[in-house]
Amino acid sequence: MNGDRQASYLADFVYGGIDGAITTFAIVAGVVGASLSSSVILILGLANLLADGFSMAASNYSGTKTVTDNFTRLQLVEQKHIELDPDGEREEVRQILEKKGMTGEALESGVQSITSDKQGWIDFMLVEEYGMPVIQPKPIKAGLATFVAFLLCGSVPLLPFLFEIPNAFMVAMGMTGFVFFLIGAMKSHWATAPWWRSGLETLFIGGIAAAVAYFVGKILSGF
Repeated sequence: MNGDRQASYLADFVYGGIDGAITTFAIVAGVVGASLSSSVILILGLANLLADGFSMAASNYSGTKTVTDNFTRLQLVEQKHIELDPDGEREEVRQILEKKGMTGEALESGVQSITSDKQGWIDFMLVEEYGMPVIQPKPIKAGLATFVAFLLCGSVPLLPFLFEIPNAFMVAMGMTGFVFFLIGAMKSHWATAPWWRSGLETLFIGGIAAAVAYFVGKILSGF
């Protein structure tokens, strides 16, 4: 039923990219607000990239695996139902198709077509009875996409300090802002809003997080 279609991991990439850029720049902003040295920025930033990036990847892996494990469980449940009570399951298919407006010969033909292939029958019930997508992502790929995105986007705020660029904080702010906007534009793939609006929305959210971190660091530096 699912043919040769593959799961998309773009959402996992966007998820990791946004969090990586926000958390790392928040660290940069907080350290700058506290008037600490660039070496502190690099140490804390790199620690965040590796530790938080791995944590997010592991969490996404576990969450995705929970979904796929549940999918496998439901597959076995439906397979058992079909083996033990094929007539009852066939009647469920008929009722589902009737609710979709099928009647007469078209209805019987649809029931026969679906129930003639066991795997297709199982997939049909998973979609219609449980609302499960037939195409399931791979947990390892989902976690890896999140981790890679976290590293790539999260490293951007650190680059000006790593290469000792003049006005590093302002450069980091501009570069990170561009990353926020770019990720937001990618998010528009799932939304009806135009890409520029989605980009500005993500830029706004990231800017708030950075501003909060900066002023907290500024306040705490007085202590």
